[in-house]
Amino acid sequence: MADGFELFTDRSVVAMRVNGELKDLAATLTPTDVVEPVTISSPDGLNILRHSAAHVLAQAVQNVNPAARLGIGPPVTDGFYYDFDVEVPFTPEDIKALEKAMDRIIRQGQRFVRRVVTDDDARTEFAAEPYKLELIGLKGGAVAATADNESVEVGGAELTIYDNVDPKSGETVWKDLCRGPHLPNTRMIGNGYSLTRLAAAYWRGSEKNPQLQRIYGTAWPTKDELRAFQARQEEAAKRDHRKLGQELDLFSFPEEIGSGLPVFHPKGGIVRAEIENYMREQLLANGYDLVNTPHITKAHLFETSGHLQWYKDGMFPPMHLDEEVDVEGNVTRQGQDYYLKPMNCPMHNLIFKARGRSYRELPLRLAEFGTVYRYEKSGTLSGLTRVRGLTQDDAHIYVTEAQVKTEVASQLEFVFETLRGYGLTDFYLELSTKDPVKFVGTDEQWEEATETLRQVAVESGLELVSDPGGAAFYGPKISVQARDAIGRTWQLSTVQLDFNQPERFGLEYTAADGTRQQPVMIHRALLGSIERFFAILLEHYAGAFPVWLSPVQVVGIPVAEAYEDYLGDVIRQLKALGVRAELDTSSDRMPKKIRTHTKAKVPFQLIAGEDDRAAGSVSFRFRDGTQENGIPVADAILRIVDAIATKAQV
Repeated sequence: MADGFELFTDRSVVAMRVNGELKDLAATLTPTDVVEPVTISSPDGLNILRHSAAHVLAQAVQNVNPAARLGIGPPVTDGFYYDFDVEVPFTPEDIKALEKAMDRIIRQGQRFVRRVVTDDDARTEFAAEPYKLELIGLKGGAVAATADNESVEVGGAELTIYDNVDPKSGETVWKDLCRGPHLPNTRMIGNGYSLTRLAAAYWRGSEKNPQLQRIYGTAWPTKDELRAFQARQEEAAKRDHRKLGQELDLFSFPEEIGSGLPVFHPKGGIVRAEIENYMREQLLANGYDLVNTPHITKAHLFETSGHLQWYKDGMFPPMHLDEEVDVEGNVTRQGQDYYLKPMNCPMHNLIFKARGRSYRELPLRLAEFGTVYRYEKSGTLSGLTRVRGLTQDDAHIYVTEAQVKTEVASQLEFVFETLRGYGLTDFYLELSTKDPVKFVGTDEQWEEATETLRQVAVESGLELVSDPGGAAFYGPKISVQARDAIGRTWQLSTVQLDFNQPERFGLEYTAADGTRQQPVMIHRALLGSIERFFAILLEHYAGAFPVWLSPVQVVGIPVAEAYEDYLGDVIRQLKALGVRAELDTSSDRMPKKIRTHTKAKVPFQLIAGEDDRAAGSVSFRFRDGTQENGIPVADAILRIVDAIATKAQV
């Protein structure tokens, strides 16, 4: 018998995968076990580092404030958090004190020791921790219905506690309910961690539950990696689409309308229209038919599709309509429930079903810029990236079984080509497979669909990563993950196979042999939602959109009032060619005008004075501050029009 400490001497190994399961290095091994090392820089290793740091944070909080009650502390993207129930909310000053307390715990090198306990033992040991007691009650089958973050505590087959053991005395100085694994000791957290921000969060994500105080942090294997992350965060803050949206007068969220419901201002409306226009051109060029469907529908449609069974919590409450009563208050006509649509696919199914279909029509590609409504919890809303009213560039393709693989491959290529047109070029793929609880259809259908997507993804030549259990209830999906200008990853396009909705809606087509066959349905969202994609592009370009997307493409700046007529004529010529051009006739001095329009990120500033008027030329000034003088007007106009037509990244 051995353990991971005997097997691995590399100090970067912090855990191990035994027969496919993550375990502590202290776990006992048998000669027949298949063991793989988990290094601290791997995705699993980073999660273990960050979850261990979350435990140290919780220990530090209870050292400073013994009355604090513990929530949960999972790893998240690039960091971790821990929730606490405290009488007085945390302040920024508390953060500094907590980091000092964490430093002391880390330097002590406390060992993380796993211990299996019974439910009763756990209840006894955490009798003063009401939130832990609640999680103990969710162990087993019930935990599947909880948020995944809660599974870090009670998601395993056994109920376990991790003791923090002082290496000198051997005494347990703190403990937490947790399934692990963890680092061997706190010293391995090192100095590559930082507490980042404070927030409020409802227990288990429900507004019906108490509001807890959340502390976020980040942890990296080295101090240099922490500094690199902090530099990326600083750059991301500069690019925050909410900040840029206000500065550039693109959109807002009026309180009078409601949370998560944006309005686009004229300049933002132009950018949005250009995004949609390019998408529409691509759709028509690739064999799509454009359709349009209502925003509201009877409940029965979503009963048929399965959304009321699987997605009701994400839908706005029903509106009871059509009921009629007589003067005495008696119901003479029964009403029925209507819902704002959260998805477009059920209505597209009805378009397919509106008349008989032949195999000659397949693939049938239906596309719509369809506005849908989803009741996102207020705590999850985030600018344009998470809203309650969103417009999807939604498409549903109906194919024969023999056409599935070819069509999915074609759709992926269509996705890559279109995203490149917006200036996004760095991709990898993610394959989301069946959620073992939330799914419809047979295992055989899911296996066939998943394997088809896997083959297409592999044949694309792009990196493929797995997302176990991440599929929607009706079928597996491939997601296109795109990296932006500062290396952040965004999930954009999805291609999902669906063997279930065609059956639920009774969709059929006449095959070549005259028999009635059921089509396979492909769900394809290329941009995801227009709102979210707008935010991604805004941050990708830091507000400096390429000229074809820019709200104002050209601004004319005369050196003095005497040159307004000359430069105004150039602007009129540009406008006649469809260029979004303006002439600045304000009373500001020229240097201030240049600063104003540079700050507004206008791609081209055309400047003219006496020499330009005499020579029939203009001076080009660009967003980076460079300038080219004496460009003939005709050449300047041609240059601008060409940059727009070719979607040049300037």
